Amino acid sequence: MTHTANPARRRTWTGNVWAQDYYPEWLDNLADDATLEAPAMNGTARGAEAVRAIVVEARKHYEFQDFNFTGDYGDNGFLEDYTSQVQGEPLSVIVTVTRNAAGKAQHVVVNHRPRNSLLLFSRLMHEKFAGTPLAGHFLADEF
Repeated sequence: MTHTANPARRRTWTGNVWAQDYYPEWLDNLADDATLEAPAMNGTARGAEAVRAIVVEARKHYEFQDFNFTGDYGDNGFLEDYTSQVQGEPLSVIVTVTRNAAGKAQHVVVNHRPRNSLLLFSRLMHEKFAGTPLAGHFLADEF
């Protein structure tokens, strides 16, 4: 499915649900040994539970998602391209998902830009996961 950026494609977090109901279907089809990497992260998150927890929390920090494209690419890939804001700061996001031979989401890479927004996002994720093993994947210091 292809989406072009326009107000009708905007998804807004209402505090407990996404308006207009976009949900990344690949998130419910993760391989048990799925991995997640991102410039906002240190290292690689491993395992379906960790990947799901990070992605679900990340989406809560987006004030909206205005999609340019979502859909399959190549034989085993899925792509999301959208813009957002985090605490009023602009954020552009590209998500690539590579599926394994069984069709499960095996490797997820999330790229955020610009850098200042990426650093803010990473700090917010660290605060959310403080006291858990996932906190170590995100920026702990003020910038």
